[in-house]
Amino acid sequence: MKGRRRTLVGTVVSDKMDKTVVVEVLRAKPHPIYGKVVRRTKRYKAHDEENKCREGDVVRILESRPLSKEKRWVVVDILSRAAGGEG
Repeated sequence: MKGRRRTLVGTVVSDKMDKTVVVEVLRAKPHPIYGKVVRRTKRYKAHDEENKCREGDVVRILESRPLSKEKRWVVVDILSRAAGGEG
């Protein structure tokens, strides 16, 4: 659908790049046959213009146009800060 941008919530697992963070998104859904809840993670590179995100932060990311070879998401807001992180 045109104009529909997905949003995801995940945890920052790396902030070592300039203006880029790696966000790990956890999905849990029941197995189609066995019913057991299966956990899957996926890592997305997201644009962080002001380098505000730190490792361990929980952030919301928004789908965007391609910003680089692998970067297609933008950090919208920081939902919670990592324990022990500076403001």
